[in-house]
Amino acid sequence: MTAHQHGHHENPPADTDPARFWDERYSQADRIWSGRVNPVLAEVAADLSPGTVLDLGSGEGGDAIWLAARGWRVTAVDVSSVALDRLAAEAERAGVAERITTLRHDVTQGFPPGRFDLVSAQFFQSPLVLPREKVLPPAAAAVAPGGRLLVVEHGAPPPWSGLDPDDPRFATPEEILAAVDLDADGWEIERLGAAHRTATHDGHTGELVDHVVLVRRR
Repeated sequence: MTAHQHGHHENPPADTDPARFWDERYSQADRIWSGRVNPVLAEVAADLSPGTVLDLGSGEGGDAIWLAARGWRVTAVDVSSVALDRLAAEAERAGVAERITTLRHDVTQGFPPGRFDLVSAQFFQSPLVLPREKVLPPAAAAVAPGGRLLVVEHGAPPPWSGLDPDDPRFATPEEILAAVDLDADGWEIERLGAAHRTATHDGHTGELVDHVVLVRRR
């Protein structure tokens, strides 16, 4: 599974193999994403002591490399071997390869073992079938006591995307939280709402809305 999906106007067939789909997508260019850390993750992690982190849908490694450079031990998970190869090469260049473990894994078919101080799920909206209810509860189960789950999703389509603002992939923060299916007594909600940022794409500048869920296991 890959973290960021922009510019897809039609969904592929339901039986599309995710690994093949994303390997082909990444192979279309030398780089797909910016290589920069996701802003909400940077904001949240800046206030935390470095520990272990599970980066779900790590893509080419913008988040993983940023975290590793700040002392985190990162398990970077993606379904695309092309993306993970790029991540590993970038980690070597950045001098943080020893702090990052890459794992090719389809989290819709199971979940990697272990407990982590932070589990990060950034922008899981996908042109492939990807039910939150199947992925987010295991993500929460992977959080160690005292650790956190951070889920960030697009709250609305980019102004330049041509996508329908009412597309059901753009869930509210409350809907995202409900999909995690937490035991209320075992968790504390630290953040639930929208974050706004300005971005530029192909010469167009507009405001993007991110929906943020940050919960801490007691």
